[in-house]
Order: sequence, then C-alpha cells, then structure tokens
Amino acid sequence: MRIPCPFCGDRDLREFHVMGGAEWLARPAPNAGAAAWDAYLHQRANPAGRTRELWLHEAGCGAWLMVERDTVTHAVHAVVPARGAAS
Repeated sequence: MRIPCPFCGDRDLREFHVMGGAEWLARPAPNAGAAAWDAYLHQRANPAGRTRELWLHEAGCGAWLMVERDTVTHAVHAVVPARGAAS
C-alpha cells in the first residue's frame, strides 16, 4: 500500500505507523467503574469499508496525518495533515 504524504509525496506503507481510528472517544468519569473503563480502553469499532484513521509518518517527516481509506480494498481516498482536519 502507498500513502501520499502531503509533505513528502507518495511513500511506502512501511514508513508509517497507524495509531487507530480517528473517532472521538468520550473519556469516562474517574469513578465510572471497571466496565466503563474497560470499554473505553479496549472496545473499538472495526468497520469493513471506508474509514478515517490517524497515522504517523514515523520514518519520514514525522507528521501526523488523517488518512481516509477503505479497510477492505486498502484504497487510500484522502490524506491531510491531522492538525486542522475536520472531525
């Protein structure tokens, strides 16, 4: 898979580190209980299809990127800097 870094150009997947889905997670209250904290820390959606993820260009420019891609076909639809990306 190739990822088009907005700063470095088209790069191989091995230069990047995926940090996970870009959805906002509401942090539970400190006294919310073990089940709420377990869900917050460990339960994530694993959609098949188009999704938005946060990636780090670790072996390149070091930029945080918002990557919109298809998890089934691995087609990359959009890549923008994470700072200023619409949520």
